[in-house]
Amino acid sequence: MREQSLGNIPGPLEDAFIVYGTPLKSRLFLGTARYPSLQIMREALLASGSEVFTVSLRRENALMGSYSHFWDFIKDLPGHVLPNTAGCSTVKEAVTTAHMARDLFNTTWIKLEVIGGEFTLQPDPFGTLEAARILCHEGFQVFPYTTEDLILGQKLLDVGCRVLMPWASPIGSGRGLTNSYGLLAMRQRFPTIPLIVDAGIGRPSHGVIAMEMGFDGILLNTAVAQAADPVAMASAFSLAVAAGRKAFSAGIMESRTVAVPSTPELGLPYLA
Repeated sequence: MREQSLGNIPGPLEDAFIVYGTPLKSRLFLGTARYPSLQIMREALLASGSEVFTVSLRRENALMGSYSHFWDFIKDLPGHVLPNTAGCSTVKEAVTTAHMARDLFNTTWIKLEVIGGEFTLQPDPFGTLEAARILCHEGFQVFPYTTEDLILGQKLLDVGCRVLMPWASPIGSGRGLTNSYGLLAMRQRFPTIPLIVDAGIGRPSHGVIAMEMGFDGILLNTAVAQAADPVAMASAFSLAVAAGRKAFSAGIMESRTVAVPSTPELGLPYLA
């Protein structure tokens, strides 16, 4: 994967990261599901340095019954809540869940998921596009979970999305960037659109690769929440994302097929 050329992607003139008019310092988005405890979840979120936390409305409702202080953990964190429509498989479900999330969390941000099947949890392109059209029209700021499909990406932008969230690989698989060519093509096709890689990131090295390719951010959950030490893993991902972005900003050398000496020949003694 590291031999993929960055092609004509320009390096950034500045390193500002702005989504829907909101400037962010951290490029790591982190989920709040599947942690061993609420306290470990909170410590991991803080260790990550993330400023955006995804919360499933269905999970929130379930936790409110047994952990009434869940929202206290979230609202005290320095950052922004990004509710998501996880588990929705129809347009109606997703739109209804988005409205409920707006009322509960007092935000117009919504991570849109309309799942097309249980085998890969791949987004339904038709349902995602229709739900995005409705929600954008109703004033939501939509973060659509999508694939690396360029046509779908353009149509999502056409209906009002200002961010795209292509998957690296299936949710929770930890397989990393299984179609680096497709993701690179998406980066080249939409050079000025914030692109956040969402799903399938299993190791900090996966995050480094995506950021070196010029992506604007990473969203993950399972790789941190299910680690033996979620707090340490959250910190590792924070460092990885920052390192990958800094490398991209610095300008990564192109790979070559032949050796090139790092020591110049000029000035070397010639021994007959």
